[in-house]
Amino acid sequence: MGEDIRGRLSLGIAEFNSLIKLNKIYVDKTRFIKKMMDHGETYYFLSRPRRFGKTLMVSTLENFFQGKKELFKNTYIYDKYDWNEKYPVIRISMNNLLNDSSEELKEDILSMLENVAKRNNIKLS
Repeated sequence: MGEDIRGRLSLGIAEFNSLIKLNKIYVDKTRFIKKMMDHGETYYFLSRPRRFGKTLMVSTLENFFQGKKELFKNTYIYDKYDWNEKYPVIRISMNNLLNDSSEELKEDILSMLENVAKRNNIKLS
């Protein structure tokens, strides 16, 4: 009989660093990151159906651009990138915004942006 992998399945985990640290199964998408870097475009639109890995991909990109090389040890990109290059990452999620009006939504978004700015020493005007 083969290895029982049920305990290594990543059900409900959408953070790249958690998957790696918990030794969960990760389908390596770093070849796509390398392609994006080589292509040199500035903007990408990630369009996938619900529950299809968008959050995990964003988390992978976040860890990649922060230069967390040790997390990428068994991936395609590990030895194909200069890990001395690090970039600031601002990650904004609107998953937890629950509003009854457009005015409340606006207030929550402004508050979220102010918190991001504060954490990253960015002066908003």
